Amino acid sequence: MTIPTEPPVDVDAVATWMDDIGLGVDPIEQVEPLAGGTQNIMVSFVRSGRRYILRRGPQHLRAASNKIMGREIRLLGGLAHTDVPHARLIASCDDESVLGGAVFYLMEPIDGYNALVTVSDRYADDPAARHRMGLSMVEALATLGAVDPDAVGLTGFGKPDGFLQRQVPRWLGELDSYAQLDGYPGPVIGDVPRVAEWLEANRPATFTPGLLHGDFHISNVLFRNDVPEIAAIIDWEMTTIGDPLLDLGWMLSLWPEPGDDTDLVGSAYSAGPGLPTESEVVRCYAERSTRDVSAIDWYVVLACFKLGIVLEGTYARSLAGLAPIETGQRLHETTLRLFERAIRRIAA
Repeated sequence: MTIPTEPPVDVDAVATWMDDIGLGVDPIEQVEPLAGGTQNIMVSFVRSGRRYILRRGPQHLRAASNKIMGREIRLLGGLAHTDVPHARLIASCDDESVLGGAVFYLMEPIDGYNALVTVSDRYADDPAARHRMGLSMVEALATLGAVDPDAVGLTGFGKPDGFLQRQVPRWLGELDSYAQLDGYPGPVIGDVPRVAEWLEANRPATFTPGLLHGDFHISNVLFRNDVPEIAAIIDWEMTTIGDPLLDLGWMLSLWPEPGDDTDLVGSAYSAGPGLPTESEVVRCYAERSTRDVSAIDWYVVLACFKLGIVLEGTYARSLAGLAPIETGQRLHETTLRLFERAIRRIAA
């Protein structure tokens, strides 16, 4: 039996594996594909009265897909005894023969919603609720940054030595690599050299290593339906050990600036009144963290630089026929705005 949609997951194979580890005895029912922000596959199903979420790599596995899943599994295992809001890991399978070559895992479902597309009817028109939602995100981020990786079994999960020094050359190299894609004329996205030079000249001398999500913004959190609080941080595939302040900069790189109608992803959350200002976001983080936030402008500029280059990669692939052109053009526009934001920060 397979899920009646693309991409398929062999739920009979999953059921047999679950039999072997003692997770239910009845047929798998109520199978439902879940949309996500990546090409990874997620499905919801029920067995023996319990709901599960299965996550695996894309249908056509990439070279690093199983490695990424393995890192997510290890990360979720490490977070199990922390206060970081996340979907709890139930079980994982690294036997690639079970599911057509894919490593996968099962996690608890989250009773929540993605504020990229909607806001709970209970408080959609309440500015104070929107304010609280934003601060709840910041508090969750500070909680994640406070986790000691060694204490939760994540020693060696990343390479914090030289983390900040590697960022600019790493992402300039990524941008250069897009020239190999047919149809891409090269990056016309703003004054990249100026941003890179400023980042190198103003890089913080030291930082305290910790866990960072790597792609923290409104699309990658779920909120509770009953109260304006975060329910879970999701999509951990870019997590590593580095400088957690980059997560704060990443969040602010997409946050609405004064005069903006919405944030840079056009979220439903940001379309209403009441969002915390940038200064409130930074102050909230500082109150809940021992980290020095005085160089936050540098982290925001780095986030604009890095995220802009990541999104430009999709644009380059779209011109080469490897991604939808509408998606590529939309993300290219976001890249332009990110580099504009970076230049304004530098000038200020």
